[in-house]
Amino acid sequence: MTAPLVLTDIHPDGYAVLTLNRPEAMNALSRGLMSELADAVDAMTANDAVRVLIITGAGRAFTAGLDLKEIGAGQGSLGGTGGAQQERSTRDPAAALARCPKPIIGAINGAAVTGGFELALACDVLLASTAARFADTHARIGVAPGWGLSQKLSRAIGPYRAREVSFTGNWISAEQAAAWGFVNRVVPPEQLMDAARALARDMLGTLPAMLLRYKAIINEGYDLAFGEAMKLERTRATEFNSRIAADDVEQRREAVRQRNRGA
Repeated sequence: MTAPLVLTDIHPDGYAVLTLNRPEAMNALSRGLMSELADAVDAMTANDAVRVLIITGAGRAFTAGLDLKEIGAGQGSLGGTGGAQQERSTRDPAAALARCPKPIIGAINGAAVTGGFELALACDVLLASTAARFADTHARIGVAPGWGLSQKLSRAIGPYRAREVSFTGNWISAEQAAAWGFVNRVVPPEQLMDAARALARDMLGTLPAMLLRYKAIINEGYDLAFGEAMKLERTRATEFNSRIAADDVEQRREAVRQRNRGA
């Protein structure tokens, strides 16, 4: 029996771990893996028992990006191009991640290359193993990015650093990624999943509606000019806060006080 290309583990606490499962190919994004990942993300989006997602890879890589052997043999299309051929031939995992309203933690266990780098940047928070490293090889392979790398990386680390990364294809270590600010923190390999699960549980300790609203306001506001983003925040806050009862705030304030005492 063929093993699934994406392993799904739903924890009773309310989070799910999706593991890319082609370790023999460094989790290269074949048509099958892309399709299964998109389907798995959509399924978790629709599952009310899951409020936070964790994405990671099996073996020594997060994902090496597009399966170039498959493409070179004429068996796959250039995922991430956004073209009609890609839309017909496979599901789009980057689009599935983008439309997921729930927080997504990327647990980057190893190499995240090109399309894999783009999938990492599609997550909301990135934790990296010391074995993780990142590279953008679009310019070396001759494939144009279509899952956001040319725009997201420059916004995350600044255009000068992003140009160096993309113009050279050189590796970025996990420590350098954290220093530049697109990885939240770096942990030893054996601690990565424990750290990701702990972070998921911390997120699950917040109010369910606020978790979704906060992701939406940050992401939607980031796409706007600062002034327009501030207006969006004020509009959303006025609409939401007008329905909050004082007693509810007091109960939640006390719960926060008790948590802080135990920290």
